[in-house]
Formats: sequence, C-alpha cells, structure tokens
Amino acid sequence: MNESQLDRYSRQLLLPNFDIQGQLNLSQATILIIGMGGLGNIAATYLATAGTGKLILADGDQLESSNLPRQVLYDESHIGQGKVAASMEQIVQKNAAVIIEPIAQRLAGDTLLKAVEGADVILDCTDNFSARQGINRACYKLKKPLVSAAAIRWEGQLVSFLYDQVSSPCYECLYPSLSDRQLSCNESGIIGPVVGSLGVLQALEALKIASGCGKVHHGLLKLFDGLEGRWREMGLTKDPECQVCSN
Repeated sequence: MNESQLDRYSRQLLLPNFDIQGQLNLSQATILIIGMGGLGNIAATYLATAGTGKLILADGDQLESSNLPRQVLYDESHIGQGKVAASMEQIVQKNAAVIIEPIAQRLAGDTLLKAVEGADVILDCTDNFSARQGINRACYKLKKPLVSAAAIRWEGQLVSFLYDQVSSPCYECLYPSLSDRQLSCNESGIIGPVVGSLGVLQALEALKIASGCGKVHHGLLKLFDGLEGRWREMGLTKDPECQVCSN
C-alpha cells in the first residue's frame, strides 16, 4: 500500500481485527452487485469508498423520479439515464481507484452464470422473486457467497449464504415459491431509510467476507421492522424437498 492509501483507509487500518491484511484482501476482491436500486446504490457506495478492488454493477433499468427518495447515489440530472451508467459516474468521483465493470442488462441464464463466476462475493439487490431465485441457483451451483436483502413497506430482511463453505440451507428453502406481485414496491410502497439500512448491512456482510474479517452466519435470517424499530433473527433449516440444495 502506498502513502496515499494508508492515509485514506487509516481509520479502517486502525482496527486490530482488520488492519493492513484485511484492507489488502478487500483491494483484491471482486464483488458483483445485481440491482442498482434502493439496496444496490447504497451497498455499492460503501464498498467502493471502503476500497474494494473491483465492482461489477448489473442493472438494465433507467432512473425514474420516483426512485430518488431511496436511491440517493443519484440526482435529478440522472433521470432517464441507465442506472449502471449513472452509478459509474458517481462512484468514480468517490474513489477513482476502484475498477468498475458495467453490465447494463438484467442477468439471466449464461450471462448470470458468467458474472457470478467472475466474482468473489455476490449481492442480490434485486426487487423480484424470479431474479432472486436465479441468482441463488447460480451462486449455489458455483459455490459463491451470496448476500441477499429485501425491503418493502416498513420492513426489511437480510440473509447471507456461504455456499463456498456450507451447502444448505439455501434461499429457496426460505422461499420455495412466491409471486413477484407479492414483492412489488410499486404496489405496496417502501420507506427510503429502511431499504437504505439494509443496503448498508449488505455492504458490511460483503466487506467481512471479502476481507476475511469478522463473522458472517450462513442462513441466519435477520428481520427488521422499521415502524417499531425492532430486529428479529431466525436460523433457517434445510427443506428436504428443496429443488436446489436437496438434489
């Protein structure tokens, strides 16, 4: 690390359980963020400014004015622009040293597998169940750590799966079937700070995995009630009929 880097990341380097080795590990990591909306824009910002070596940003959507209350990486000038292009523009200004690979499309099939294969940690920041199911299956198949979060109304949830260390349970043990209609913020609404809080925690989980510092629990579901200001935790168990991890 050069003098400039030592100064920039000095507060992280002061942590005895992070130190220079944790920073070096993070600087060599590639993190894939799928979805640059309410979750992804926050997670990407923290991971970039913390000194992640490479971020792969995937999203096929354009920014709308209704996104701005919770997607705070962007501003009014980005309305109508692709989220990946807009996020690159903003992130480079925050940390020019971070390598950014843009994928301005929705990942599925072979393109999803290729992107997952090229990353050390995957963040599922999407907003629909079919995408989450596909991401889970790709991560399970390629044995890649997955950090998944979701938020709707005043509620949010976070769960990590260390598929490179533990094979089950998986995301589909939690949600074997669920319609995208049930998960729509367009119909049910969302409060910005709730989804932002979950994005921050996704970044923290990814940072710990990539740096090799701290503890990440496989299959521990964390549920947040923003209206009441309360957290609950529950450990997931393997579904013996799961179509992913029981085969």
